[in-house]
Amino acid sequence: MKFSSKMEKCGLSPMRKFNGEAAEAVKRGIKIYHLNIGQPDIRTPDAYYQALKEFSPPVLEYAPSGGIPELLDAVRGYYANIGVTLSRAEILATSGGSEALQMTMATLLDDGDEIVIPEPFYPNYHTSVTLAGATIHPLTTCPEEGYKYAVRERVEACINERTKAIMITNPGNPTGAVLSRDELKLMLDIAKEHGLMIVCDEVYREFIYSGEPLMSALQFEGYEDNVIVIDSVSKRFSACGARVGMLISKNKAFMAQAMKWCQCRLASATVDQMAAAALYSVGSDYFAATREEYKRRRDTMLAGLKKIPGIVCAEPKGAFYIMAALPVDDADTFQHWLLNEFDCDGETVMFACGEPFYGTPNKGKNEVRMAYVLKQEDIERAMEVLAIAIEAYNKSH
Repeated sequence: MKFSSKMEKCGLSPMRKFNGEAAEAVKRGIKIYHLNIGQPDIRTPDAYYQALKEFSPPVLEYAPSGGIPELLDAVRGYYANIGVTLSRAEILATSGGSEALQMTMATLLDDGDEIVIPEPFYPNYHTSVTLAGATIHPLTTCPEEGYKYAVRERVEACINERTKAIMITNPGNPTGAVLSRDELKLMLDIAKEHGLMIVCDEVYREFIYSGEPLMSALQFEGYEDNVIVIDSVSKRFSACGARVGMLISKNKAFMAQAMKWCQCRLASATVDQMAAAALYSVGSDYFAATREEYKRRRDTMLAGLKKIPGIVCAEPKGAFYIMAALPVDDADTFQHWLLNEFDCDGETVMFACGEPFYGTPNKGKNEVRMAYVLKQEDIERAMEVLAIAIEAYNKSH
């Protein structure tokens, strides 16, 4: 049977690729430190569960295709606190940020189009772009420069007659890079000057560790027709399982087209939208405490990595990931070995292999993304196990 050529061009998620091997390792009694997936262990606010308990309509109806008013208004209130005024019509509720991403690519891109994305990038971008029939034009960055990409000459060198949009993640996944206000404005300027949309994935906005105020592309005036923002409750409120995201733009024509997708999938889950709306009632203290906890974990992982000879990485300024080049020949082979042939007192580690985070062929083969979402003592031990593993692997390979 012939399957979709578009789907055949897509790969498995590097965050989940080795789950089968990990399950077999656990059966053998191996403890795995999961650094491979950005699943926070921060407690989900009680407001979410309280809203679930109180939600008992006589009939569980479809939600409006664009989202329930309670959620849309909660999102509007959150953005108002950072100086952004939104109407309900400028927000579409989605099944996680992932659906907002899929919806955006399906709305913007045609067969043969290109979208400029700094690499390394979140691998699911590739799947969404490919299924839209388009390709990623990678804007290459490197850890030695802190994954800097907001340089006019570099960005404009990637733009051609097939370019439809630019996409950025701020703060960055997998790099943790954060744009300054001037850098973000530069990216907006380039998009506007070239008649392009700029898609800004801002799901990690609350996690910036150097004290700068929260920043969104929506805060800049004069770019209303160019900016699309992808947002989510998953990481911000440690509510990944809620699967509630949102697509936000002041471009009326874009939102009208995106509504076709919303109506095609009928609606996002009514119950989770209602409970997610309650999450926005948490105060600034929640975010401050969460930021401080992730900062401690970041510092712990960085300290551990710096003790391992040959590792190259940059200090992440935001999100909760570190991208690192390991002193091994191939991260994929190394991960397979970690799960099938190695253990340190019954323990091993998992990470996300770096090659799928790149659009440039053969880049990232010895790189990995690690999420600092475990408690500090587990991160500390995971770095010790990783150091021992790298030494043993290189001796045997």
